[in-house]
Amino acid sequence: MTRNIRHMYIRMLVLILPFVLLQAGAIQAQSLIAYYPTSNSMNLTGEVDAVTYASGNTLSMVRTIRKYTDADLFEIELSTPYSSSYNTVLREAKDDQKIQARPELKRHVQDIGRYDTVFLGYPNWWASIPMPIASFLEDHDLSGKTIIPFCTHGGGRFGQSVSAIGKLAPTSVIGEPLAVSYGGGASLDRDIRRWLEDNGVSLP
Repeated sequence: MTRNIRHMYIRMLVLILPFVLLQAGAIQAQSLIAYYPTSNSMNLTGEVDAVTYASGNTLSMVRTIRKYTDADLFEIELSTPYSSSYNTVLREAKDDQKIQARPELKRHVQDIGRYDTVFLGYPNWWASIPMPIASFLEDHDLSGKTIIPFCTHGGGRFGQSVSAIGKLAPTSVIGEPLAVSYGGGASLDRDIRRWLEDNGVSLP
């Protein structure tokens, strides 16, 4: 076997071995919950206690998804946050959406390559994704990964948000999305369990 052929086989082995091991159960696939909350003052990254006591509509979904998946958490934060005033932040968000702004992120996911599934959470703002979600999708290479969107809304369900995600991540697989009205009510836990099962997630 010539050196070039031997090197070719080695490269092929490096590429396919992780997938073979994953299918065999020798390594554990990892999931990430990346979310843009409705309030920059609410932070779920860190200890489970922070998850337990967090509040807010989008964060209620994050907390429940984390309970069933044990996925890593990543809060999408801006270098220059939007206003903490609800009415003001909606105006700022609308202005950014009009110009398709890409607000700068405060930080990025380290080693995004180790995740095969990204649960992507956000509020429905003006019938689409908040522009920080667009920044996140453009700043991270999610090629070949499964993106599973979930959003909160006040009556508009997904709006155009899922199609916007698909356009920004054309080489990713878009899973079955979930839209929850406001905080989801008493059925939130049950709805999220069913949604996770629909997306092929093994539940404890």
